[in-house]
Amino acid sequence: METTSSTNEHTGRGTMWELERNLDQPMDAEAGRLRNMYREKTYPTLVLLQLAFQSLGVVFGDLGTSPLYVFYNIFPGESEIKDTEQVIGALSLIIYSLTLIPLVKYVFIVLRANDNGQGGTFALYSLLCRHAKINTIPNQHRTDEDLTTYSRHIYDEKSLAAKIKRWLEGHQFRKNAILILVLFGTCMAVGDGILTPAISVLSATGGIQVEEPKMRNDVVVIVSVVILIGLFSMQHFGTDKVSWLFAPIVFVWYILIGILGAVNISKYDRSVLKAFNPVYVYRYFKRGKTSWVSLGGIMLSITEALFADLSYFPVQAIQIAFTVVVFPCLLLQYTGQAAYIAQNRNSVVHAFYYSLPDSVRWPSFIVATAAAVVASQATISMTYSIIKQALALGCFPRVRIIHTSKKYLGQIYSPDINWILLIFCIAVTAGFKKQSQIANAYGTAVIMVMLVTTFLMVPIMLLVWRSHWSLVILFTALSLVVEIPYFSAVVRKIDQGGWVPLVFAGAFLIIMYVWHYGTLKRYEFEMHSKVSMAWILGLGPSLGLVRVPGMGLVYTELASGVPHIFSHFITNLPAIHSTLVFVCVKYLPVYTVPPDERFLVKRIGPKNFHMFRCVARYGYKDIHKKDDDFEQMLFNSLMLFVRLESMMEEYTDSDEYSTRELNQAGNANPRINGTNAGSNMDLSYTSHDSIIQVQSPNHTGNSQVMLSGQTYQTVGDEIAFLNACREAGVVHILGNTIIRARRDSGLLKKIAINYLYAFLRKICRENSVIFNVPHESLLNVGQVFYV
Repeated sequence: METTSSTNEHTGRGTMWELERNLDQPMDAEAGRLRNMYREKTYPTLVLLQLAFQSLGVVFGDLGTSPLYVFYNIFPGESEIKDTEQVIGALSLIIYSLTLIPLVKYVFIVLRANDNGQGGTFALYSLLCRHAKINTIPNQHRTDEDLTTYSRHIYDEKSLAAKIKRWLEGHQFRKNAILILVLFGTCMAVGDGILTPAISVLSATGGIQVEEPKMRNDVVVIVSVVILIGLFSMQHFGTDKVSWLFAPIVFVWYILIGILGAVNISKYDRSVLKAFNPVYVYRYFKRGKTSWVSLGGIMLSITEALFADLSYFPVQAIQIAFTVVVFPCLLLQYTGQAAYIAQNRNSVVHAFYYSLPDSVRWPSFIVATAAAVVASQATISMTYSIIKQALALGCFPRVRIIHTSKKYLGQIYSPDINWILLIFCIAVTAGFKKQSQIANAYGTAVIMVMLVTTFLMVPIMLLVWRSHWSLVILFTALSLVVEIPYFSAVVRKIDQGGWVPLVFAGAFLIIMYVWHYGTLKRYEFEMHSKVSMAWILGLGPSLGLVRVPGMGLVYTELASGVPHIFSHFITNLPAIHSTLVFVCVKYLPVYTVPPDERFLVKRIGPKNFHMFRCVARYGYKDIHKKDDDFEQMLFNSLMLFVRLESMMEEYTDSDEYSTRELNQAGNANPRINGTNAGSNMDLSYTSHDSIIQVQSPNHTGNSQVMLSGQTYQTVGDEIAFLNACREAGVVHILGNTIIRARRDSGLLKKIAINYLYAFLRKICRENSVIFNVPHESLLNVGQVFYV
C-alpha cells in the first residue's frame, strides 16, 4: 500500500509536478516537534492507594467471581474425585496458574505495554502502527508524529528492531496477517463480554439451590435472565453515578472470600497446604487423560480481562491491588474450598456456598450476586471500548457511541451493541442452562485472547521496548509452555460448548474484515482518482462556475489533493460556493488528540480562489459529543489560520518562528491583536510550510461580501468575507461512494462487496449524524466505482 501511495505522488516529475507541489504542499506541521514519549505518572502514596482501591471494582471483578464455579468445572462428576491428593493436585495447578499468568505475565509484564494507559489488543496494535508502517489504510502523515500523544522510537539502521520493522513493512501479506490476528483477538474479547455476564450471574444465583434444594434449575435460569435484562437496561444511565459503589462491593467480596477460605482451611483439612509444592502438579498429570482434560476447568481461575480493563488506572495501582488484596484472597479461597471438597467429595456443585456457615450464607449470596453484577458491568464497558477502538481504526461499521460521563473520557455506551450483547447473553444463559457448557465456552475465549496477546507482545518487545532477542524468546517460550496445554484441553471441549465463542468470533471477524476491506477500497479509489491541482488552477478563481455567496464544506478521506467528488460535483452543477473548505476527518493510532492540536488548516491555491483544507484528527478514545459544534470549531480554526497566516507573511527574514515571537508580533501589530495565537501552543513555521495548527477561539467580524477573485487589502477584509460567507449559509457536501465488485470478480468477492458490505453501509450511521450536520444543510454526492 505504501508503494502505491508513493507512486501516485511522485510519478511524472516535471513542470506540472512542480506546479502541483507548490499549489498543494504536504501538510507539514507548524506546531513544532512536540514529543511526549509516554512516561508513567508519579502519584503520591495516598493517591496511589486510593486508585488501587478503585481499580478493584473496574479491573478485578471478573477474576473475583471465578471461585463460584472453578472446582465444579474441574470435577463436573462427583465420582471423578478419587482421593485427597487429586484435589491437592488441582489446587496446585490453580495456585501456579494464578502465579504465572495473571501475576507474572500480565501484572508485571504485559501491563507495561499499555498505550498511554489504554490496554487491549487494539492498544497493542496502535503501538505497533506508530513504530512501523503496518496500518493497511495509509492515511497517516509525518505531521501526525508531532502530536503530544504520539510516541515512537527511531532505530539505528543496523539494529534488530530496524530489521524487524523493515520486514513487517515489506509485504502487504504481513500487514494483513497482523490485522487479522488483532481482529481475531478483539472478536474473542467481545465473546468474553457476552459470556462473562452469563456465567458470573448464573453461578451467583445458583446459590439459591443450596437453601432450596428442591428448586428447579429453570427457576435459577429465569432469575439470572431477569438480572441480566435489568443490568443491560441500566447501561444508558452510564456508570459514573454508581461506579463509586463498585470498588467497595468488590473489596468486601475479596475480604469475605479470603476470610472464609482461611476459616475452611482451619476447619476441614490443613493438608491441602501441600499444594504449594509444585511436585503435586506432576503427580496430578500422572493420573492420566482425565487430569489433562480438567485443565479446561482450571483455565477459568485466570483471566486476561485485567489488561483490557486497564482504563486510566496507573500500572502501579493495579499491581498494588493485585498483590495486596486480589492474589492472597484468591489463594485463601481456593485453598479453603479444596479443604472442604477433600472432606466432602459429593458436594463439588456449589462448593462455595456449601462450605459457608449457615449464618453467613444469605449475606454471602447477596454480596456474590452484587459482585457478579459488577464483574459483568466491567466486561460490558470493556466491550463498548473495544468496539469504539475498532470503529475508529476503520474495522467496524459506524454505530452510535454516547459519552456517559463528563469526568472520564473512557465511560461510553453504545445502544446498538448493548442490545446485541443482551440478546446473546440471554441466548447463552437460557440455551445452555448448565454452568459447565458456558464455562467451556468462556475458557475457549480466554485462552484465545491470551495466545493473541502473547504473539503481539513479540513485536512490541522488539520495536517498542527494544528488548534483547533472548528476553523475547524467553518470554514467548514460557508463555506458550503454560498456555498451549490449556489450549489443547479447551480444544477437546469444543463440542461441549466451546464452539460458542468461535461462532461469535467468526461472525464478528467477517463483519470487521469486510468493513475494513470496503473502507480500504474506498480510500484507494479516492487516492487514485483525486483531481490535479493544475486542473483546478486552469479553471481560474471562479473555477469556471458562478461563485455564489456561502460556504461549502466538502468532506473527504484525503489529507492532500482535491477529491474526485468535487470534480463530479462541479461538472454537474453550474454554481459553487464562494468559499470552499475540504474537510478530512481521520483517526490516528493514538488514544486521544488534544483539542488544541485537533485541527490542521492550510490554503489551497492563491488567496483569490478562497479554497482551504482542514484536517480534523481524532484518537480511538475520542468521542464526538452531542454538544460539540463541529462546524463552529472548524470555522474558528479557519479564522485563526487566516490571522496567523497574515502575521507570518510579515516575517521574511527568518525561516522559523516560535509562539512567543508570534505573540510579540501580535501585540505589536494592531491588525492581528486579540487572536488566540498564544494559548498553550508551541508553534513554529518554516518558509516551506503551508499549514497551521490552530485552536478554537471566538471571533467576530464585519459582514461584507467580496467578489470572487478580489485581492484582500488587509486580513480584516478576508475575515469579513469569511464571516459573510458563513452568514449566507453553510452546506455540508458528503461523498456517497458506492463500491461494487466487477463482473469478472470471484463469487466470494461479489458476496462480500455487493451484499455484506452494502448491507452494513445501509444499516450503519452516516457521518452526517455523527457530526450533527443539520439535514437541511446536507448535500450528498453519489458515485459508483468497481473494484
